[in-house]
Amino acid sequence: MIKNALTVENLTKIYLDSKTKKENKALSNLSFEVKQGEVFGLLGPNGAGKTTFLSILGGTVTKTSGRVNVWGFNLDQNPRQVKASLGIVPQEVNLDAFFSPHKLLELQAGLYGIKKKDRITDLILKMVALEDKANAYSRSLSGGMKRRLLIAKAMVHQPPVLILDEPAQNLDVDAQIQLYKLIQDIHQKQNCAVLMVSHDLHRVMKESTQVLCLYHHICCEGLPESILKDDQFNDLF
Repeated sequence: MIKNALTVENLTKIYLDSKTKKENKALSNLSFEVKQGEVFGLLGPNGAGKTTFLSILGGTVTKTSGRVNVWGFNLDQNPRQVKASLGIVPQEVNLDAFFSPHKLLELQAGLYGIKKKDRITDLILKMVALEDKANAYSRSLSGGMKRRLLIAKAMVHQPPVLILDEPAQNLDVDAQIQLYKLIQDIHQKQNCAVLMVSHDLHRVMKESTQVLCLYHHICCEGLPESILKDDQFNDLF
């Protein structure tokens, strides 16, 4: 039976201006589901609330109201289990320049409490085609390699849900093609749910099986081909 990898119900986040006391609603009653093994595209222009949503999932922003479940764990009641069920690939490249890919993955696995005998560092490096760079300084890697290493870091604990925040940002065309081929391979081999968060219309439509268009609230949701015919979608893009 296919289970929900991610369930979001009436998620709302309101920021309060400390000077004017005016409320700014970044997210308003956001509700959707991501199935196990699904590639789900979360599409929205800059300022639509995508970063706020990811920050709530990652535990760095507190929601105002609503409910979030990840792999059966409630965000409020089981925050540690939620974090352990997520692999988040950030938009920014946050790698220690003086550590090698192998060392970075070993450290990341240690942070998740994975015993040395259970770590799959070499397998992950091979999966992201960085086995030849395993012991090189991270600062010597190309932009595309650094992006692949970020994905590798997110996969050390083999999470059932992989979240990609603008995964191909600042990459040239060839590096983008290689990166999305890697994402497809990981999705097929691990059968994890992939949530692709971006404002790249073409790529989200091409890679996703289901698309949600966000602008503080849900504007439209459905199959990629049906979304393109939606008036609210065309107003945004």
